[in-house]
Amino acid sequence: MGAAMGKEMESRSLLDRMIDRLTVQRDALAWAARAVTGQDGMVLEVGLGKGRTFDHLRHLFPPRDILVFDMWVRVPPELTPDDDRLFVGDFQETMPAAAERFGRCARLAHADFGSTDRSHDARQAAWLAPLIDALMLPGGVVLSDRPLDRPGWTPLPLPADERWPYHAWRVDG
Repeated sequence: MGAAMGKEMESRSLLDRMIDRLTVQRDALAWAARAVTGQDGMVLEVGLGKGRTFDHLRHLFPPRDILVFDMWVRVPPELTPDDDRLFVGDFQETMPAAAERFGRCARLAHADFGSTDRSHDARQAAWLAPLIDALMLPGGVVLSDRPLDRPGWTPLPLPADERWPYHAWRVDG
């Protein structure tokens, strides 16, 4: 994110920034749904959080299985994934376990793991991208609120929206 954009975001209220982030995220997910239409494969939600995105993914992809990963579950029962689709614990343990169980199974992955600590996010992205990659089908789409650098992923141009940075890649191969 450029310095000008950073200053612009800081001058906005927290509520305005949250609305921008969620709007851009929703638009990116709609774009990704169109990008994978007609292709088989599961959906990955890396970070259940409050369950908002998981619920939205259920509406975008009603017939698809969604594998969900998080450190803990803090959502009401109606937003809790089925036990056999929920992986709770350290991503570095749960994602390889899911890859062993399901193999390359996902057509779409969504990773919303950003924090206010950009250096922490960059370190996490370095080890998270290979874990996501191990679950992705060739031609699949990865969306994230943070840059993920992975050989074999081609950056995709999301529709331009300066309100909040979002990133997309196609998994080559």
